[in-house]
Amino acid sequence: MAGGIRRPSGSDEMEVNHEINITPFIDVILVLLIIFMVAAPLATVDVNVDLPASSATRQPRPDAPIYVTLRRDATLALGEETVARAALGPAIDARAGGDRESRIFLRADEAVPYGELMEVMNLLRDAGYLKIALVGLETARSGPASPEVP
Repeated sequence: MAGGIRRPSGSDEMEVNHEINITPFIDVILVLLIIFMVAAPLATVDVNVDLPASSATRQPRPDAPIYVTLRRDATLALGEETVARAALGPAIDARAGGDRESRIFLRADEAVPYGELMEVMNLLRDAGYLKIALVGLETARSGPASPEVP
């Protein structure tokens, strides 16, 4: 045989395999992936969060913005008019002309519980308005805070 290795015919030696078996490696990686997928959401439970104010650049204000305001006493206002929660959808329909693609700017007093804010967002979603922008105060590094329209 030209260029080949010749083994004695009666030898009990095993031939050396130079290929790597990656099946156990893949099994370990998949198990680690599952562990991290389960553990990651548990790591964020009961975390005290102080959310910072936004320092994003101010966006241009639309021509006729539709503001929904959640006041400290949990009453709602559409523009300057107080509106009942049950009448919020029809009132926005009248203001937006039935255009469900209109962006709704949601303002809430900082003392309002988070659950109340989520309830108003659910009312807007149930009315068919999915483009909701949250309005906050812009933090200026030097100067007073002013309303920010995202």
